[in-house]
Amino acid sequence: MSPTGTPASPTGTSAAPVPLPARHTFRSVAPVLALCWLAVFFDGMDVSVYGAVLPHMLDDPSLGLTPAAAGAIGSWVTFGMLIGALGTGTLTDWLGHRPVLVTSVLVFSAGSAACAVSGGPAAFGAGRFLAGLGLGGLMPICLSTVMEFAPPRRAALATGLLMTSYHAGGMVATGLGLTLAPALGWRSVFWAGVLPAVIAAPLLLRLLPESPGVLLAKGRTAEAHAVADRYGMARPAPADAPPQGAKGRLGSVLALFRSGVRWATPLLWLASFCGLLLVYGVNTWLPQMMRTSGYGLTSSVSFLLVINAGGIAGMFLAGRTADRFGPVAVSALWFLLTAAGALLLGRHLPLGLTYVVVALTGIWLFSAQTMVYAAVNHVFPPADRTTAMGWVTGIGRTGAVVGPWLGGVLAAGGNSRLGFAVFASAGLLGAAAIGLVAVATRRGRG
Repeated sequence: MSPTGTPASPTGTSAAPVPLPARHTFRSVAPVLALCWLAVFFDGMDVSVYGAVLPHMLDDPSLGLTPAAAGAIGSWVTFGMLIGALGTGTLTDWLGHRPVLVTSVLVFSAGSAACAVSGGPAAFGAGRFLAGLGLGGLMPICLSTVMEFAPPRRAALATGLLMTSYHAGGMVATGLGLTLAPALGWRSVFWAGVLPAVIAAPLLLRLLPESPGVLLAKGRTAEAHAVADRYGMARPAPADAPPQGAKGRLGSVLALFRSGVRWATPLLWLASFCGLLLVYGVNTWLPQMMRTSGYGLTSSVSFLLVINAGGIAGMFLAGRTADRFGPVAVSALWFLLTAAGALLLGRHLPLGLTYVVVALTGIWLFSAQTMVYAAVNHVFPPADRTTAMGWVTGIGRTGAVVGPWLGGVLAAGGNSRLGFAVFASAGLLGAAAIGLVAVATRRGRG
């Protein structure tokens, strides 16, 4: 034994001390959160870019885009997201989080490039559908990864922090729409959407760790323990590992309807439907709705920037509040406040007051949906969360399909201002659905 108490090596020299595992804190998992934040940033940028340049596209006679076609195309991208999200849970449990995430980034970057070179509405819509496939796969993976790596009892805050990137991306997309589109044309903004393939994909492939639960399920126990130790996490137990094989993947889906959660599952789907109808409907049509309400083009596009800025602030507020009071209660309240904000926006208020209402509505609107995702972490055990998240986001994408389509129908009929009442109704329905999740889980466990 050496004088310091360190065991001596056979040669008589002191052996190097064994490093202690890291403590599980936000600091220990910061690299993982940062990489997922970057991926979702580009997700938000790609989703919001369509709404940011839509007024310029409608004014471009060479494209031949009508309001009805614009609404349909907005739904094509979200239909692609639906397909991508539903397949994500199964693919990630089979192939792993990292390869599916990198592929998703490459796919939606390719879709953005296809939009930039499109010659008409059909080709443009095909590009948006391709982008939707990649975007739909990205979000469930990043959400489940962050929830797995988040410190104990901080999953809601970690989810909120992750989703700030979505709105930061939306703000950048709006900035590009305000600067690049008038000077270089709307196509230049979609060329900027190719950047994720150049920036995010190499970083994710090189630096993002694989899920310890997936590694354990594949029999790579030593690697699973090494990843958990590196980030200060508890080592995964066999019960935390997703089932493997075709039978196991089918069992993961059937587990969403087992005793205890069978009623909570469809309620989460309905809440996600309402939340995503609001998110994508507002991101696509807010500038045009405000324009038809009497505001100028520049102000109308700027409202999209302001509502996403409110979304960033709302994520911090919702995350911290949900870790204390639970994401279900917070989501229900946020949906109600969103409905109130949508009704106020339907009135032509003074410009300064309108900016305040838009910002406040952003605080509630986007984080209401995010807390639906956080509720998945409370309702389902670790082995089922990736599949549950894929289905909650996937089924919810039907709302993302309906929102832009419905906005297009109202715009084509000259009734864009009715969109505010439609969005308020979605907020009320979302509040009822997520509020009943608590009742359903209590009855199921009883």
